[in-house]
Amino acid sequence: METIEQTITSNEVAKMVGRTHDNVLKDIRNIIKQIGGVKNHESYFIESTYTNSQNKELPNYLLTKKGCELYSTRMTGAKGTQFAVAYIERFNQMENQLKEAMPPISNTELLLETALKHERNLAAVNERLDKLETETIINSSQRRKIQGLVRSTVIKILGGKKSNAYKNKSINRAAFSNCYNQLKAVFDVASYMDIPKARFIEAIDLIPKWKPDLELQARINQANGISSLW
Repeated sequence: METIEQTITSNEVAKMVGRTHDNVLKDIRNIIKQIGGVKNHESYFIESTYTNSQNKELPNYLLTKKGCELYSTRMTGAKGTQFAVAYIERFNQMENQLKEAMPPISNTELLLETALKHERNLAAVNERLDKLETETIINSSQRRKIQGLVRSTVIKILGGKKSNAYKNKSINRAAFSNCYNQLKAVFDVASYMDIPKARFIEAIDLIPKWKPDLELQARINQANGISSLW
């Protein structure tokens, strides 16, 4: 007999995580873009529709259990754990409903299946908790520290706030952009705000060592009246 893939709707997910459905749709579409190398994203998210209270058909997604696990990686702290518990319980509920419609199995088989299911669920939650430290991105306080350190480092390289290089808006913007771009490249993130919390100290140690590229350094030197790079 063919196995039916169990899913929950993006509408249910929105209620579980306390976000609007539109925001959840954006999250899912961004994840699909990020896993563009994975041909079969429908093993995670299945495009679908639903009818709202005004009898209007609107887009949504059906999330498989793997899709819920993938979506939960975008969440941090207590909210992420609460969502993990909510979707696990929801899928367990669906499994129980499915079992009620199936022929009865022996008590031994039922006990074994229940034990294995609890073991798998516990392992999944434990794995998520183990990875939280590395998956959690820096918080607002840590972002401010990075911003302050980048600012002081760039100002120093430009020659101080009274230097011509600092006062030159083009050079000033290029210097800050260059520093942040190098920082993002080192940590392989789209924004410095996505730096993992576990690597915050590494970022703090690295920023003061920033050096502009040769072209930018030449512009800084020229603005400050320094004749040579060497």
